[in-house]
Amino acid sequence: MIKKHCLFCDEIVSIEPEGDYDRYLGCSCSPGRFYTLLRDSYKPINLLPHQQKRKMLHVVSAYIRELTDCDEKVTITANDLESIVNSPEIPVTIEDKGNRLLQYLHRHSKGPGEPIVIQPLSRNYNLTYSPSLQELVYIIDKLSNEKLLVREGVTYKLTNEGWRVAVASAGGNKLKPCMILMSDDEDLRMDWQEGLLPRIEQCGYLPRLLTQSKTHSHEDYSLELIADNKLIIADLTGQSPGLYFAAGYALGLNIPVIWTVNSREVDNLVVQLQDIRPIVWDSVEELAVILQQRLSI
Repeated sequence: MIKKHCLFCDEIVSIEPEGDYDRYLGCSCSPGRFYTLLRDSYKPINLLPHQQKRKMLHVVSAYIRELTDCDEKVTITANDLESIVNSPEIPVTIEDKGNRLLQYLHRHSKGPGEPIVIQPLSRNYNLTYSPSLQELVYIIDKLSNEKLLVREGVTYKLTNEGWRVAVASAGGNKLKPCMILMSDDEDLRMDWQEGLLPRIEQCGYLPRLLTQSKTHSHEDYSLELIADNKLIIADLTGQSPGLYFAAGYALGLNIPVIWTVNSREVDNLVVQLQDIRPIVWDSVEELAVILQQRLSI
């Protein structure tokens, strides 16, 4: 495999040519993932003045790391550097940089107290958009003194307060988008909205309801809305015909689909249970527990 110098994290990394772009695999900018750079941008970025590189490249590395860690695809050109560095989304203060580390630990753990390994620190100071390892260590010590995280060797754990701060600082945008497909039944919708959506959100998802009547076809579902999600929950209660199409479309995009149905309608399903294996539920409380167990695995 071809190897090349990553301009942003200064590592030698494997690349895969892809048309006019190169895909950089598994460097500190995107551990276990990749980012894509326009091939013609490599030379002009490499020829930037040293002072400008010191100001910009570590920020771009952190930007790539954060987005790819959130399962977003990142493509960079030389013309993107200024807008990335000057974006209001880039943390500047020590407090904001510390929050990015808390958010990273939150994304990778199921709850407070779960140990997350970060090793070596010298390859991870882009987690806080820091220009140096020294600043990252300072931020870790500060968060530890504030009782927001616990450091034990190479493992890090969010405290209860650290978990709360991570969620509050990230906001809904950091939760994974989740679409719930269901029939347009007002009572059913209210049950889900009040009893299930908060529980699904606790599992790291930002759920949205998409309802359809029994008479509407699959054309009423927005395929673009479906494609933007990390999880689909399809409740067959009420048997909206478009729901089967929308859920099938999600499966075609490799988006996980969880099927559910109220027990009172199991015998009336137009598709046999063994074909889709839905969760059969009697009460919203029962379904909430089952879904939380499923989503926590």
